[in-house]
Amino acid sequence: MNSQNLAREIYEVAHLTGSFTLRSGQISNEYFDKYLFEAEPGVLNKVSEELVRMIPQGIEVLAGLEMGGIPIATAMSLKSGVPAAFVRKKAKTYGTSKLAEGAAIQGKRICIIEDVITTGGQVILSTADLREAGAIVQDVICVIERNPEGRRKLEEIGLHVHSLFKMEELIAASK
Repeated sequence: MNSQNLAREIYEVAHLTGSFTLRSGQISNEYFDKYLFEAEPGVLNKVSEELVRMIPQGIEVLAGLEMGGIPIATAMSLKSGVPAAFVRKKAKTYGTSKLAEGAAIQGKRICIIEDVITTGGQVILSTADLREAGAIVQDVICVIERNPEGRRKLEEIGLHVHSLFKMEELIAASK
């Protein structure tokens, strides 16, 4: 599929205007509600087809971050055959008390899957937790890279950032 067409589809399905407080605390007058494109089977299918091409060689597990990264990691796993793990923001305090459900992560080379990266805050926290749990984490794939500051912060902790679209590409595709 033409990436310009996919960018336009994502924009049309998920772009909202108004006043929104981002996870980082920043205020934005536009917002990409990733759950809208993740819940649309045709768009999610096209997104996952493109993201599968970005999976680095040697990745053993796709680690979808709670909550938006989980449907994307699942769709990518179905297409690539790479097992998926579902990473909580905080390990459960009951039952198995796991940080990551699904595929085993200890000693495995994993790629974090995220929907939108703005400041990189949740990816930084989850990377530290996953590394502490014994995972080898060097890569993150996201659908939308909202701010270059997030990339810089992730590169500082040794992550290679692979993004399908930068925010300005989505906006340009809408015109």
